[in-house]
Amino acid sequence: MKIIPVIMAGGSGTRLWPLSRGMYPKQFLPLVGEETMLQQTCKRAAAVSTEAPIIICNEEHRFIASEQIRLSGIKDAKLILEPEGKNTAPAVAIAALQVLLDEDSVLLVLSADHYIEDTTEFVNTVLKAADSAAQGSMVTFGIKPTAPETGYGYILKGQAEGQLNRVDSFVEKPDAITAQKYLESGDYLWNSGMFVFTAKTYLTELKQFEPKILDACEAAMKLAVSDMDFIRPNKEAFALCPDNSIDYAVMEKTSNAKVISFSADWSDVGSWSSLWEVTDKDSSNNSIIGDVILADTKSCYIHSNEKLTAILGLEDIVVVDTKDALLVANKNKVQDIKKIVNQLKAEGRTQTSHHREVYRPWGVYDSIDNGERYQVKRITVKPGAKLSVQMHHHRAEHWIVVSGTAKVRIGSSEKLVSENESVYIPIGETHSLENPGIIPLELIEVQSGSYLGEDDIVRFEDKYGRV
Repeated sequence: MKIIPVIMAGGSGTRLWPLSRGMYPKQFLPLVGEETMLQQTCKRAAAVSTEAPIIICNEEHRFIASEQIRLSGIKDAKLILEPEGKNTAPAVAIAALQVLLDEDSVLLVLSADHYIEDTTEFVNTVLKAADSAAQGSMVTFGIKPTAPETGYGYILKGQAEGQLNRVDSFVEKPDAITAQKYLESGDYLWNSGMFVFTAKTYLTELKQFEPKILDACEAAMKLAVSDMDFIRPNKEAFALCPDNSIDYAVMEKTSNAKVISFSADWSDVGSWSSLWEVTDKDSSNNSIIGDVILADTKSCYIHSNEKLTAILGLEDIVVVDTKDALLVANKNKVQDIKKIVNQLKAEGRTQTSHHREVYRPWGVYDSIDNGERYQVKRITVKPGAKLSVQMHHHRAEHWIVVSGTAKVRIGSSEKLVSENESVYIPIGETHSLENPGIIPLELIEVQSGSYLGEDDIVRFEDKYGRV
């Protein structure tokens, strides 16, 4: 039996703000351990199957996803770029259409941002589910509840069929009293959002219940183009696709839905409190990341990588300090963090989408200072990487090399710039920057001019296809 992992990596992760942001959401962060959530999911999938995974992500995240997959040592992964977010039903449809020539393959549909501690239990559960899926079942993973959780949807188990159960019904997120009743009954499982079914079965069910989704996805994939390592469904065709989840589109309507109980520690890491639950803690139940000093403090989550953070006399508090934002919240209120994010969006604040440190396919830059007519960035360019050939209408730039060697092109001239050397790029001059060496290139960029926004870039050539 061929099992093909399909990893959905298109979420925004706003409930983990300020660490998770629109342009660098939680699936690309190392929240539990040294590997990112995406890398952990890919490794978990590789324990089940040797087949190359299909990764579905947003256009804006393509280079982040590609680089993290490369660092994980995964070869031949297919990255499908959603032109826009349309929820999970269309995302899985385009993955199923991608493998349609091998229509009997079993798809293992996973979210890129879940935490699962016991990989062995995960593998065993997937293999049991795959046997049923190969016979036409649509299997979802139900997590055995350990608490009256109000942040998850639930699945009511129906008639037992071997090691699986028929799905009696899907239940929306309950209130606390109802959740307690679910827990005590033993008949309900948390809805994990993980699935196993064949590509053929999924597309057949989708055609029956949501034909407009299938039609739009078929049209988008028929006109899809390959670009470097990426598969791009047609934007115009995909835009006509209805927005819907797998649960609403198919699982709640099909007569083939089954659920398999999964008893390993699992979390969707959907809030700071759930992240606190799955991280290591000290003797006072505090989860600590970074340079932190505590006194008379318990059951807190403290994340502070940039500076010394001292906490005195607090309980059940979340403190997350980044380079450009600080969150202090009651751990029992973190489900409402979207209120903060929505307010920031309404004010047009960039902290909802970007970190001060911004990742690009060639490396990273950190905006370390700015004023009315100037901005200072610390730029790191990976060995062999090159920024696009570009020009600016409103700003001049001054580059000072700190370490490594830069190959700089200004107009028709080209030169090497080494440590402690600098170069000036006037307004309107075509230029590019490349790292020809084998060590990272680090430089300081000083911008000056009447407008310093990132949209003042006119690209002429780009090795990463951004022209």
